[in-house]
Parts: sequence; structure tokens; C-alpha cells
Amino acid sequence: MAKEVLNAARLKKVLTALEGNWQAEMEGYHTYQALANRDSDPVRAQVLRHLAQAELEHAVLWESRIQELGGEKPAYEGAPGGEADSLANRAGGIRMALRRLEIEESRDIARYGSQLKELGDEGSVAILEHVLEDEKDHHRELGSLLRGHYQAPAGAPRVDAKAVLDELLAKREQGRAQAGSWIGDAIYGVNDGLGAIFGIVSGVSGATAGDSKYVLLAGISGMIASALSMGSGAYLAAKSEREIYEAEIAREREAIQMNGPEARELLSLYYQVKGLPEEEADRVVDHIARDPEQMLRVLVGERLGSTEDALSNPIVSASSGALSTAIGAAIPVVPFFFMHGVPAIIAAAIVSLVAHFAVGAAKSLITVRSWWSSGMEMTIVGAVEGAVTYGIGILLGMGGM
Repeated sequence: MAKEVLNAARLKKVLTALEGNWQAEMEGYHTYQALANRDSDPVRAQVLRHLAQAELEHAVLWESRIQELGGEKPAYEGAPGGEADSLANRAGGIRMALRRLEIEESRDIARYGSQLKELGDEGSVAILEHVLEDEKDHHRELGSLLRGHYQAPAGAPRVDAKAVLDELLAKREQGRAQAGSWIGDAIYGVNDGLGAIFGIVSGVSGATAGDSKYVLLAGISGMIASALSMGSGAYLAAKSEREIYEAEIAREREAIQMNGPEARELLSLYYQVKGLPEEEADRVVDHIARDPEQMLRVLVGERLGSTEDALSNPIVSASSGALSTAIGAAIPVVPFFFMHGVPAIIAAAIVSLVAHFAVGAAKSLITVRSWWSSGMEMTIVGAVEGAVTYGIGILLGMGGM
């Protein structure tokens, strides 16, 4: 009887682990597929589709084993686009998404490695050994994509020139603006506004013992100046980026007109570096070159690593930068509208440090750090900044300045 209970408990544990594996592989399949559909780089998109298919094949293996052990057919519980539509991947863009996937693959490798020792089910272990090798290849493939020179592992399908061409033609008329690119600007705007005005508020509070009149005067003035500065800076940066792109377009158009064969050879080399054999790369370039404007856009995209659709809109950048900076700057000031003296100082410090943590956590959307460590780092930096400026304010106040 005890043996039957133990076997039932072990079976339940194995089925739970296998269903978790199935869910993870299905999420990976949907993520890779969604990223491939929106990627403007045809070689990278094809590799992502290959990775998606591999994840789907792994899911089929896990589903078969689950049913062999008497478990129910699993149902996918994730989003239709997997993690591709998460705020973090939308905000960070394709390269950050690939970096996150590379990290996720390394976690899968560690998880599957642990299961090799823990599951104790011969059929599942055989699948684990196969899947584990594939996941190691996926990790290497993602790393080579990030470095810009794709190398297919042994046994993996080569990059198909016809599929690359089909990808280019299918996406020729489609914009590929980086969705959510303004989110990063907004996060950094809040961060700058909060940090700068928290320092001002702390310093003036120390010098005036929290006199709300002076704190509000300094804080609001600083908020307006910071917002205008951030907005104008974001506008000029986005405008300059667009002007550089347009200048590069003009240079490349002239170069293509003066020496078309050299331009085709250069584009062919770009595709060869990404994994296409020379003959197939030349064939793709010959097809692209039939449309001079398409040739121009593709060549500039390869040289700059960007497209016109992915450039920031100066007005959007300026608006999001100015507004987010004003929001961040207002946080330390708000308590002084309702309070004064030491209570206002304490309230402003608490609210500001909580906001520092929130902004730090939000920064993890555009980095690969954990939200907790990023939030704590920002909180510590804010606390040090506040303490230093408050102390300086006290000294200046004592000096009669």
C-alpha cells in the first residue's frame, strides 16, 4: 500500500513537471513566431522561425509522454504571442528580446539539467537528454544572432536564400517601427526628473527647515526647467537621428548610381556574414537590385542597423520626455502643497524613495536585470542623494546663505 502511494505521488510529480515543460516550450514557440513575424531582418526572422519550430517539436514530445503516463492532454495557458508582446520586450526592442530569450534558454538548460537527476522516469529522461542538447544549440544560436554573425549548429537547417527573399518581398511595404520605443524615453524622463528635483527639494528643505514657500518655488521652477530641457533634448536627438539617416540615404543613392556592382557586392557580403552561402547571397541581392529603391532601403538598413520606420518621431520623443520628466519632478514637491516643516520633509522623503524604487523596477523593462535589484539600487542612490543635499542645505542655512 505504501509503495502504491509512493508511486502515485511520484507519477503526479512527473506529470506536473512535464506539463510545466510543455507550457514553457509552447510559450517559446509562440514567442519566437511572433518575433519573427515583426522582425525586419529576413535572415534573423528565418532563424527565429526555425527556433519556433524546434520548440513546437519539443512540446509534441512532452505531450506524447504525458499521455503515455496517463495524463490529460495539456492546454496552452499563455498569451497568443508568448512573451513577445510583454511590456519588457515591446519596450526593449528586438535585440533586448533576443537577449532575454538567451537568458531564458540558459534557465531552461539549468531546469532540464536538474530534472535529469530528479524525475526518475526513464522515458522522460530520454526526452530530456534530447531536448537539453537542442536548448544548448538554441542558446548558441541566439548568441550568434546578437553578435550579428549567425552560425547554424551542426544538424540545423541552413539559411534558405529563397525564404530570405520571400521574407524581404513580403515585408517590403510593411513598416516595422519599434513598438513601445517611447516607453524607454518615458522611464528615463521620470528617473531624471525625480532625481534632480528630489535633490533640489532636499537641499532647500535643509536650508529653510522645510519652509513650503521656498521649497515649492525652487521645486516648481526646477520641474519646469527640467521638463523643457528634457523635451528639447529628446526632440533634437530624434531629429538629428533622422537627419543622419536621410544623409546616409542620399550618400548610398549616389553610391548605387555611380557604382551599382560594388553596392550589390557589399550587400551580398552582409548576407554572407549572417549565414548565407556566397552564391545564394548573390542570388538574393540580384532579386533585390531589380527595385532600386528597395535596394537602397535594404543597404542603408544593413549599414545603419535600422530602418526609417524604426526612427523615433521627434514630436513623440519630445512630448514623452517632457511629460515624464515633469511627472517625476512633481513627486517630491507634492507633499509641500499640503504640509510644511519636518512632517513635509519626512513625507517628501518617503514618497520620493518609494518612487525611486518604482522607477528602478520599471527600468528592468528595458534592461535584463531583476526588478528587485534595479529598484533597490535606485532607492539607495536616491537616499544617498537626498541625505547629502539635505546636509549641504543645512550647512548653507547655518551660514546665512
